[in-house]
Amino acid sequence: MTLTARSVSAAALPVIDVAGLSSADPAAREAVGRALRAACLDKGFFYATGHGVPQGLIDAVFAESKAFFDQPPEAKARIDKAHSFCNRGYEPMRGQALDPTAPADLKEGFYIGPELPMDDPRVVARRFNRGPNQWPEDLPGFRPVMRAYFAAMQDLGERLMRGMALSLALPEDHFATFCKDPLITLRLLHYPPQPAKAAENEMGAGAHTDFGGLTLLLQDTVGGLQVFDAASGAWIHAQPVPGAFVVNLGDMIQRWTNGRYRSTLHRVVNASGRERYSVPFFYTGNPDVVVESLDPSEPAKFPPITVEDHLREMYAHTYAVAQKA
Repeated sequence: MTLTARSVSAAALPVIDVAGLSSADPAAREAVGRALRAACLDKGFFYATGHGVPQGLIDAVFAESKAFFDQPPEAKARIDKAHSFCNRGYEPMRGQALDPTAPADLKEGFYIGPELPMDDPRVVARRFNRGPNQWPEDLPGFRPVMRAYFAAMQDLGERLMRGMALSLALPEDHFATFCKDPLITLRLLHYPPQPAKAAENEMGAGAHTDFGGLTLLLQDTVGGLQVFDAASGAWIHAQPVPGAFVVNLGDMIQRWTNGRYRSTLHRVVNASGRERYSVPFFYTGNPDVVVESLDPSEPAKFPPITVEDHLREMYAHTYAVAQKA
């Protein structure tokens, strides 16, 4: 497998100003919906500008993320997600294998989700990914920064889901139930440089589609994200665009649209020779929502499934593969 990709202009992926989704003018919101539809019918990837997330908060997220990964191994191991029943905390290098045909991913990570106390009924019932976060003890700025960013991204995710509804000519609040009490996840990632003598097909993140609804990716200036272009049958670089998030559709959007909107393969190959940091926010939705085709006029390509059941399957698959590697 070749790990190279075509270098193309940023315009190869649409750049969409999503500020109109916050407008009181329905025409402004509908214009964003039309732009989203065009992007979703193409590669299912786009850059989002006009999102309203402060640059100072973004800078603080990168600074705290780097500080965390710079800690000695024993400090990170104290909050390994193996100590968590709800997938929170530190994920060691090669802890996941997103592509079952390739070696485990050359990355380490940290998982953060909605903060729930142990006596919350959802936690008592051991609902999937429900529970308390783990936090580093020696980084006083880490927790407040990540919580502030988490809240900002949840708001942005809700706005984008309203835009997705508009893109499908549905009422803006069509996905309101999906957005209620969502299974959202903030993930910090650190990719070392691609080894000079890497194993065959070894890379930062193997080729995969995302599991949930929308992924809102914050990436540094290093690059390395590659998106599969089905039209050309080749991989293309999704170069960092200052001030923009890379947004891509997950499997649930593809299921809802019966395959019209694409959950596109992507991967990470950090060939820069430098450390790479990225921060994906996975807007996955309410665990009890049943995801099935929105169009009853044609045969469904995917069976109905709840958000929670789909996530359980995906987590079990990617981590079982990593453990065998």
